Amino acid sequence: MKPYAKLTKEERNEEYAALRAQYDAFCAKGLKLNMARGKPGDEQLALVSGIFDLMIRPENYISDGTDVRNYGELRGMPAAHRLFAEILDCKPEQIFVGGNSSLQLMYDLVSKGYTHGLKNSPRPWCREEKLRWLCPAPGYDRHFKITESFGFELITIPMTEDGPDMDTVEKYVKDPSVKGIWCVPKYSNPDGIIYSDETIRRFAALRPAAPDFALVWDNAYAVHEFEGDYVPFPDILSLCEAEGNADMVYEFASTSKITMPGGGVAVLAASEANLDYLCSLIGVQIISYDKINQQRHALFLKDKAHTLELMKKHAAVIGKRFKVVLDTLDREIAPLEIATWNRPTGGYFVSLFAMPGTAKRTHQLLKDAGVTLTGAGATYPYGKDPADSNLRIAPSYPPVDELQQAMNAMCLCLRMAALEQLGL
Repeated sequence: MKPYAKLTKEERNEEYAALRAQYDAFCAKGLKLNMARGKPGDEQLALVSGIFDLMIRPENYISDGTDVRNYGELRGMPAAHRLFAEILDCKPEQIFVGGNSSLQLMYDLVSKGYTHGLKNSPRPWCREEKLRWLCPAPGYDRHFKITESFGFELITIPMTEDGPDMDTVEKYVKDPSVKGIWCVPKYSNPDGIIYSDETIRRFAALRPAAPDFALVWDNAYAVHEFEGDYVPFPDILSLCEAEGNADMVYEFASTSKITMPGGGVAVLAASEANLDYLCSLIGVQIISYDKINQQRHALFLKDKAHTLELMKKHAAVIGKRFKVVLDTLDREIAPLEIATWNRPTGGYFVSLFAMPGTAKRTHQLLKDAGVTLTGAGATYPYGKDPADSNLRIAPSYPPVDELQQAMNAMCLCLRMAALEQLGL
């Protein structure tokens, strides 16, 4: 195989004709393959199905003297506080346990900042003349949609191999209209980057002009290695507190990819002062979240060590799928020099950078062939990738044989789009 940039026009046309015939044959199969979202597959869900058997015994409804079937405990059950504090390496009193969705808790944080202001806000955000939010990109499209929906101006922060470009972050936080930043610090979505210790230190030491600046620390993949041992990670809450920024950080996590997305538990970790303030607002909208599910998870996961043993079982399942993706790209695309990609050791995604100007075309070709990916451009604010290059691959959900078919199709489409871009 020869790099496409070195082919003559005649060679490119011959190559394209051969690929087109393969593509047409693939389309004729009428397949429906999905690599759009980081969803656990059936094998992973089977690993945790025993969680539903735990609440059969009546004694399990009593937790620290509280009947979980009744009203009360707005912040969540103490047993859940202890479990998630150990997993996140913070203090139980810094934990708030919600429903099944950390995204909902993140939305609620921004919403309350908008309608009421956060703890240190001089006024509700809706009364500010200008609202801006920092968005490391490539990043998580659903993060961007939250702040976009409230009318924030989204500012793209370039990602580096160590995390967000901190020189750029430190420049922008001097603007008091900048109210926060989205972060996925461990196995970032979609690049799979682990923020370096230096990056984390600089985040903790930020001196934003806005007194209510929110460092939103979405630690969605805190224990989600699929290759190698568990990687310990600094506690951002204690680091911010040491820098005099205890109220700046809001950390989020969930069990969506530990137990099950549709029936998991979401967590907010923040300073006690922040939780007191937020609970004064949350207590108006809800009496308590699902404490039965919190108790179920506390009994099933037990502690951090037991949780990490479960994650090794998940890793054995999901690691095979990442190997399919990376091996196929290495074999079919690397020699052609038409794309680059990350090689994550944890998380749920592979971030691929196609030849500039070809991501949307590749996505459309895949869609026409029956393969669903997250939309091209979705990993950038407003869905606009300035280079039209990034594509997010989510290998976890399809069975291995379907994943291999989808990757074969993706390589075909990447090659066709690259040849079209080079000129036929």
